[in-house]
Amino acid sequence: MSRFWLPLVCALAVMPSISNAVANDAAYRLSPGDKLAVSVWGEDKLKQDVIVLPNGSITFPLAGQVDVAGLDTTAVEEKIAAKLVKYIPDPQVSVVVTSTDGNLVYVQGKVLKPGSVHLSGQTSVLQVLSVAGGLDKFADKDEIKVVRLNGTKQQILPVNYSDLMSGRDMSTNILLQAGDTLVVP
Repeated sequence: MSRFWLPLVCALAVMPSISNAVANDAAYRLSPGDKLAVSVWGEDKLKQDVIVLPNGSITFPLAGQVDVAGLDTTAVEEKIAAKLVKYIPDPQVSVVVTSTDGNLVYVQGKVLKPGSVHLSGQTSVLQVLSVAGGLDKFADKDEIKVVRLNGTKQQILPVNYSDLMSGRDMSTNILLQAGDTLVVP
């Protein structure tokens, strides 16, 4: 094989693993309030609709409490199967997200429509401010921030609204995550 083709062949061999990594990063992560349909193939009694509880867990027959917040459905299937294996040989678990009600961010302060906003994909600060009707005339544009729970600690992420609106610096147009609170003083 010539030296020209060898790098191309090597690159093509690696591509499936790269695309799988991208797909895993893009997978929907569960949040409290999400609704799931969980079933085990061939076990009609092990079919249940569940809601992710505020503590990030679900309860499923024979498996008990399973922590699922922050996981994708494939990881949840594997966790439940691991707990069921002592009762069912080689359990084939299926988890389907039926509602993303837990995928919310909150907007509070001096916007025209404060409240919760349902995330329906990657959503930025400017998009959420738009859904909230924009800033009211008394808003402090220089003090807008995102409050994010990071483990057990809260993280404050500043937003430079003037730079965003002028297009000078878009680095603070943060992609919001479920549970974030956008504060507009």
